[in-house]
Amino acid sequence: MIAEKKCVEILEGLYKSAGKHLKSRAISNLTVFQKIDYVARCSTNRAAVRLLMSCLLAKIHQPKVDVRKPYTEIAGDDTFSGRSYDEKYLSSFINKYELPCNATTAFLTPALRNINKALTVDVELIGRPRDVYKEILFLLDIVNKNKVTAKAMLLDCIRILIIVKNENAKRLKTLMSGLKTSRDKSHLNADEIVNLLIQHLACKNSSRLSVLIVTATYKSAEKYLKQKVLSLKSHTAADKQTKAFGDLEITLTDDDKVVTCYEMKTKPVIKNDIHIALEKIKQSSHLSNYIFITTEPVKETVLEFAKKSYFSTGVEIAILDCIGFIKHFLYLFYRIRMNFLDEYQKLVLDEPASSVSQELKEAFIALRRAGEQE
Repeated sequence: MIAEKKCVEILEGLYKSAGKHLKSRAISNLTVFQKIDYVARCSTNRAAVRLLMSCLLAKIHQPKVDVRKPYTEIAGDDTFSGRSYDEKYLSSFINKYELPCNATTAFLTPALRNINKALTVDVELIGRPRDVYKEILFLLDIVNKNKVTAKAMLLDCIRILIIVKNENAKRLKTLMSGLKTSRDKSHLNADEIVNLLIQHLACKNSSRLSVLIVTATYKSAEKYLKQKVLSLKSHTAADKQTKAFGDLEITLTDDDKVVTCYEMKTKPVIKNDIHIALEKIKQSSHLSNYIFITTEPVKETVLEFAKKSYFSTGVEIAILDCIGFIKHFLYLFYRIRMNFLDEYQKLVLDEPASSVSQELKEAFIALRRAGEQE
């Protein structure tokens, strides 16, 4: 508990200091600072900065450890668990301040998962982009040689992440200002909205979007459906951790018992998915529907297996195509289609960068602007 409190105090103190001195870098050496800046801003690998930050935090917390040895499997008494520092302290810190980092620990990425030696400059970490790992190894090396303090380097990491977060917010605000002008001039029809969503789903790292699409349908039509969506759980957390039945849980407006749950799949639904759903169904006496929303084709045998489960459980399991689902909704609730689009937009923009990237957010606004201005 004392260690946890100390690490929280370290991070909070550095965040406060970074906020006060956003324009003043802690490290005067320009070459070193540029390497830190590259790691913190690397848009194609948002886990890399978490590796650097967790090692630096451990060094500040335990000055005697070797900052290059974030694995307890390494022999010696100067090692530490980088993953523990990452998961126990950095995760909550990153989430609290919505810093633009990966949602999960860097130590489970392929580049770092099976390492059992010190992260020295001659180690080759197989990850993309390779340069970001080379720079991290260099930075850990100079901290180990006492050329730069871990505190100053971590301070600059946090400061840059705050700057990136502010830059992202400013870009979105600029895009949104253009959207307001076009919004007054035109409305999209159902097919145009569906096409917009298809294009958005086609973007990279869009697995969270199907959850937001279905959430937006319920939020926009809540008064008609007399049902509501429970708060969304973390994109990366397993159902066992969140104690949720699925990715999305629906209750009646005047009740808190889950009657419908949705599970989103970006791959084909298979029989094993149905078996897992049946185990969850056994835990509830209130579920009426368990619905899979998928972006991939489903085998007829799986559909038949899902249908037959109703006779043994009394709960209907359905497997629906994501685009087909939203297309039918938009025709059924045609008059509130723009309400749906606004709800979806709000959900996309409100999601942390760890589950919906800045690029995905900007892509949606750009697609909507283009669609409404045609």
